[in-house]
Amino acid sequence: MKRLFPLFLSIALLLSAKEIIVKGSDTMVNLVQQLAERYTAVHPDATISVIGGGSGVGITSLIEKEVDIANSSREIKDKEIIAAKEKGVNIYKIPIGIDLLCVIVNEKNPVTKLTVSQLGKIYQGKIKNWQEVGGEKKPISLYGRQPASGTYVFFREIAVKGEYSPRMQQMAGTAQIVDAVRNDINGIGYVGLGYVRGQKGIKVLAIARDEKGPYLSPLNEEELKKYPLARPLYQITNGKPKGEAKRFIEWELSEAGQKIVEEVGFLPLPEEMRKEVLTKLK
Repeated sequence: MKRLFPLFLSIALLLSAKEIIVKGSDTMVNLVQQLAERYTAVHPDATISVIGGGSGVGITSLIEKEVDIANSSREIKDKEIIAAKEKGVNIYKIPIGIDLLCVIVNEKNPVTKLTVSQLGKIYQGKIKNWQEVGGEKKPISLYGRQPASGTYVFFREIAVKGEYSPRMQQMAGTAQIVDAVRNDINGIGYVGLGYVRGQKGIKVLAIARDEKGPYLSPLNEEELKKYPLARPLYQITNGKPKGEAKRFIEWELSEAGQKIVEEVGFLPLPEEMRKEVLTKLK
């Protein structure tokens, strides 16, 4: 019996472990994995599983009550809210950081800037050659995400403002877009800020709302607040989070958690917004 006691104790500890399942945005997956690792380092009794798949996949999993938290890099759709209500799920959104969507080209491409309108026409397929936007006479290769991706939806709404060209190659993840553009001198892609820092072979373009400018770079800290392709990063729960999920999210919003958001390459929430979100979570 004495020999069995350690086994019983191990099983009891395993069963009492607080597991949180997080799923969704590929843009956020590296960030939330880092947050989860740091959190469990100081809360060893908690277990957090972080899975990608896209914002739409995460939201659907939450609606089906398969996960505790859905990561989303876009706003939730009306049809998702309706589907959630039908399943008895109360959508509760919590911003944990801010992403600046970067437009990247191959480092050998002479183009350095574009307007949001030019971006839209490029991704709709109306502008097909780099020469039309000040580059060389070469066809433009389009790279983007798949429809389940929040980045796909956000970029379509804020820049494309229409349907994507059927010529756009839909990539499974953000890292694949970076690799594709790095290996294609004619390529263009859109990726989260956290995926461009330190990358070789690509160049981040300056973007303006219109031809009057100013052209702003997401890599310039002084221009971040006015950059036209900014978006909040959300975690979504079924009602106000409780238990370990609540403690994890509150930790993400703490000064320590927000420092990690910044370390990974995103922007922390403005202080006033952060405090407001924490107050609502109480």
